[in-house]
Amino acid sequence: MPNSRPDITTEADVQLLVDTFYTKVNHDALLDPVFNGFAHVDWPRHLPVMYDFWSSLLLGTTRYHGRPFPKHLPLPIAAAHFQRWLALFEATVNELFNGPKSEEAKVRAQSIATLFEHRLRERNPLALQ
Repeated sequence: MPNSRPDITTEADVQLLVDTFYTKVNHDALLDPVFNGFAHVDWPRHLPVMYDFWSSLLLGTTRYHGRPFPKHLPLPIAAAHFQRWLALFEATVNELFNGPKSEEAKVRAQSIATLFEHRLRERNPLALQ
């Protein structure tokens, strides 16, 4: 039987991915304290920004114009946080979607996690122990 999961092709797909992923983040014992306890993320404001971010990356829209890295500098995060974030993201993509854009989403998430972890380690070598 062929895989019946669709690829990521529409804004609705991006929103489903983002909403499902951050629901998992909010229920994760490692990530929830960072997002909600330390950063006090304003989810009604943050989620539309994430829709724009992922829509820009995956669908080629140009709505996102932010600078995501500086917002992560003060967070108490370690290598384990990046690994968990990536594992949840990849699991969410695999659960919902299948196809070239889905694979691209996972590659981009891996690149983001690697870049952020590297840049945070450069700024504070002891932070990511």
